[in-house]
Amino acid sequence: MTTIKLTMAQAVVRFMMAQKIETDNGIQPMFAGVWGIFGHGNVAGLGEALYQVKDKLPTYRAHNEQGMAHAAIAYAKTKNRQQMMACTASAGPGAVNMVTAAAVAHVNRIPVLFLPGDTFATRMPDPVLQQVESFQDMTITSNDCFRPVSRFFDRITRPEQLITALPQAMRVLTDPIECGPATLALPQDVQTMAFDYPVSLFDEKIHRLRRQTPDFYELNDALKLIRQAKKPVVIAGGGLHYSSALKEFDAFVSQFQLPVGETQAGKGALPWDHKHNMGSIGVTGAASTNNLCADADLIIAVGTRLGDFTSGSRSLINPNAKIVSLNVASFDAIKHKSQALVGDAKSTLPLLSKALQGWKIEPSWIKKAEAERVNWQQVVDKVTTDRGTSLPSDAEVVGAVNRAAGEKDMVVCAAGGLPGELQKLWRTRYNRGYHMEYGYSCMGYELAGGLGAKMASPESEVFVMVGDGSYLMLNSEIATSVMLGKKIIAVVLDNRGFGCIHRLQQFCGGPGFNNMLDDCLTTPEGAPKTDFAAHAKALGANSEKVSTISELEAALERAKASPISYLITLDTDPTIVTEGGGHWWDVAIPEVSEREQVRQARKNYDAHKERQFKNL
Repeated sequence: MTTIKLTMAQAVVRFMMAQKIETDNGIQPMFAGVWGIFGHGNVAGLGEALYQVKDKLPTYRAHNEQGMAHAAIAYAKTKNRQQMMACTASAGPGAVNMVTAAAVAHVNRIPVLFLPGDTFATRMPDPVLQQVESFQDMTITSNDCFRPVSRFFDRITRPEQLITALPQAMRVLTDPIECGPATLALPQDVQTMAFDYPVSLFDEKIHRLRRQTPDFYELNDALKLIRQAKKPVVIAGGGLHYSSALKEFDAFVSQFQLPVGETQAGKGALPWDHKHNMGSIGVTGAASTNNLCADADLIIAVGTRLGDFTSGSRSLINPNAKIVSLNVASFDAIKHKSQALVGDAKSTLPLLSKALQGWKIEPSWIKKAEAERVNWQQVVDKVTTDRGTSLPSDAEVVGAVNRAAGEKDMVVCAAGGLPGELQKLWRTRYNRGYHMEYGYSCMGYELAGGLGAKMASPESEVFVMVGDGSYLMLNSEIATSVMLGKKIIAVVLDNRGFGCIHRLQQFCGGPGFNNMLDDCLTTPEGAPKTDFAAHAKALGANSEKVSTISELEAALERAKASPISYLITLDTDPTIVTEGGGHWWDVAIPEVSEREQVRQARKNYDAHKERQFKNL
């Protein structure tokens, strides 16, 4: 057996470089780069190894470990999980800063390879700087926090352990079912230890998307349910994007004239003006889709995990409706008592189309769907039009940014009230024109995610829509975007607080408390007014503050012409949301309260729980 002597860190890097992916564009590197913030725990090991290959495998330096991992997530999401990045940070707080992002990747099932530095495996200089000591278990380090938020976790305490660990990590990162973050905790001393590795470990490996066809019996059972349906609704989930099944999906719904509702992750599976695209579904859904779901006799869910926002906390869909769930993961396919149809969407949808030849739905259902679609688009037109008031609504801002976006541009968002308005109102014909992190809805994802999306799609203008609350949580990657020459356009909607949670608090009967800045503990002078434009300028971006929608539209044109990242901020009304559409969401309300508002909210809650129970 031919061997090569390498440090453990050098072996990790060489293995990463040997991984390739076959896409529509040919053979590509699986790892497009490594995000790294070096320090005690990774600078001498991985840092030196990455330096040796910096011309072949670029290393990107960020300003915050969580932020750089969000950028890696956004990159892989924009690439439909076909390419990815790795992230390394120092032992201790640098590594643990990435745990939140690992949870984002886990929930959204996005591949990221986390390589946190770890404490000494030999324990000779014990405890070292930044080491968390467990009195009961000497094997525990702070990197064990990655275990519950990783699809695969291993701590490499000897260099030869890579021979089995690295292929297993790649199995998870590239598996359509188990896909998610893989974490290899790397003790800093072991990173520098050498071993005679088999050269075959570093042979080029070309990965291809595995396409599972459905089981014969599951397919027949699903076909029986579908053939009986007269009033079906199809749910388009994010799995359609990851399967590259958009053409097959269009062909399927067009052949049978099926109305389609989009999840947050599934948005863009059909162009917004497609005759069968009813709009969004669920808690932040369009009235068109939600009205149809309340009367449907069958739901065909494709590539969706049917989360509570999609299902209206199990109360949106007609209790008498059947559900067929086409999903590559059996874990998701059986949810909500669904008839599971486990298989890849691109491979399975043509089988359905062929087997269902001659199946027809009620003509009146087709007419109803079309009428609902037309009515909803009129609502969108109305709420996204400038009202000319002193404080614009989120919907008006969404409309202005949407009109400024080109055919291949994208919007990025994650948390607050904006995801609901965007899901309802954003119009895109580009299948990757809508980038929402709503599996974990992580505040702080937005700006870093915009950077990652821009790196993955440099030809697109990337519009990051973010509230003042999320901006203040994590904004440092604006400086990174300028440093790397990866321009993003950020629109900051300043409503002076956490407006979305403030509204939810009031809906649940609570008073305004600790969400809006006016309702928080402050000095007698009150909370300061943040100058977001000045802050962005200090980070190296161009910026300006506007007051009206017309001023915003003019500023967006200047932003598109700018060679570097550009931030626009404006004050918005925290109380106005799009009233059309939407659905109840299960947010538990106290059974006992001194407030009459809470007691009334609880009565309303109990009524909705009765409907929810019928769907269990």
